Amino acid sequence: MQDYQDFLAEILISTDQLQKRIAELGSEISRDYRGQDLLLVCILRGGVLFLADLMRHITVPHTLDFMAVSSYGIGARRTSGQARISLDLNTDIHNRNVLLVEDIVDSGYTIKAVIEILSARQPKSLKVCVLLDKAERREVPVPLAYCGFTIPDKFVFGYGLDIDEYYRNLPFIGVLAVDKFHPGG
Repeated sequence: MQDYQDFLAEILISTDQLQKRIAELGSEISRDYRGQDLLLVCILRGGVLFLADLMRHITVPHTLDFMAVSSYGIGARRTSGQARISLDLNTDIHNRNVLLVEDIVDSGYTIKAVIEILSARQPKSLKVCVLLDKAERREVPVPLAYCGFTIPDKFVFGYGLDIDEYYRNLPFIGVLAVDKFHPGG
């Protein structure tokens, strides 16, 4: 595998910027859910780093669960809006306050499908907390209650976001220099 520095075009969001904004989101969520039951649902795999840091800043008692969801369709940048759940919740969300924790929303199809699936289970409330919003790529409207950063339509990686499952461990959000990336080498 290539060293990420070989194809890093720029650091879009630094480690310090990420941590500062995540602390702010944790404070907002803690204020909004004070005195209430809260279930954080992390969308795997990209949301794991975000969840781990975010939950350290949420001061209200909360529980966790996980879902693995993928959209499939035409090409790597287009989805049909069909969501496939490969890991479903173990928790009954009926009459619970559910906060979906997601790494990135672009077209909106996947998170919209998750919202529809979970809404049918009759939670007390269902909101979305996203680290990165690629708003200019949105094809379907999705309500984002908490948003870390709105970013341009660039291929980003690091801090949970992968390139072919690698580089999720980086502590920042980088932009891929597509012309310098060589898959598999």
